[in-house]
Amino acid sequence: MNKRFIGVLTFAFIVALGASVVLYKVLQSRPQTAKAATASVSIAVAAHDLEVGALLKDDDIVLTEWSSALPAGATSKLEDLKGRGVITPIYAKEPLIDSRLAPKGAGGGLASMIPPGQRAVAVRVNEVVGVAGFVVPGMRVDVLISGNAPGGNNSAGTLTRTMLQYIEVLSAGQDFKKDNEGKPITVQVVTLLVTPEQAEQLSLASAQTSIQLILRNKLDSDMTKTPGTALANLFSGARGIALPRPAASSDAAPVRRPAQRTAPVAAPGHDVAPPAKKESFTMEIINGSAKTEKKFDNSGEAK
Repeated sequence: MNKRFIGVLTFAFIVALGASVVLYKVLQSRPQTAKAATASVSIAVAAHDLEVGALLKDDDIVLTEWSSALPAGATSKLEDLKGRGVITPIYAKEPLIDSRLAPKGAGGGLASMIPPGQRAVAVRVNEVVGVAGFVVPGMRVDVLISGNAPGGNNSAGTLTRTMLQYIEVLSAGQDFKKDNEGKPITVQVVTLLVTPEQAEQLSLASAQTSIQLILRNKLDSDMTKTPGTALANLFSGARGIALPRPAASSDAAPVRRPAQRTAPVAAPGHDVAPPAKKESFTMEIINGSAKTEKKFDNSGEAK
């Protein structure tokens, strides 16, 4: 074999070997970009869509492997989930987290949706009061009352004022499932979520006045201060409610009047001194050769 050809092959082999070594060194020096796979854990998820008020049963819960970040409140203990009520809609294969379930032992249905420290109050409504059926679960309303103030001046007529603001509608009729589309539902009773103090006010207002529900945007949570209005203001253009003046109290300080002077009364057995005599004076008038006199008393009257 030609020695020159063998030399070329040997040189090519050495160059290829050297290039391979250099490439290997470069690849070894590059940082590792691949991340280690996150260890998966087993958590409880919904086996199918769960509606508000449902009680979790065995066939509603399945365990699945979860490889991403673990959701806050998730668990794999089925005994901690069974029998708890659903307070917000949960979709299939969604983790069953603690904040979307009622406390253990609270049960299901409407009662499980009432937060601690609040109450559910039912208000009888008609198509007008219920804003033509658009007062549905999940909406926010203001409560207006109309009537006559007790013990006040009724010349202003019927009074109307805003009693409660930004109150959540818990249920409309027997339906307590929140409808995101806001479809109108004609009902006779609307249940509102209020505090115990607001429940007392609403109960009294339902019995003694007329109630009107005012629908508002859920994103508008500002509390507006309104002066209220009266029937007389609709015709006069005035604003606000003229509150009745408080009645005069019997404990008020008596009005002092100046004492009237009376003639002195003599004590029994004593003579009353005669009134003092009025003094008089005489004026002499000379008119030419004639001379006359006139007498006057202290009052200036001639005698």
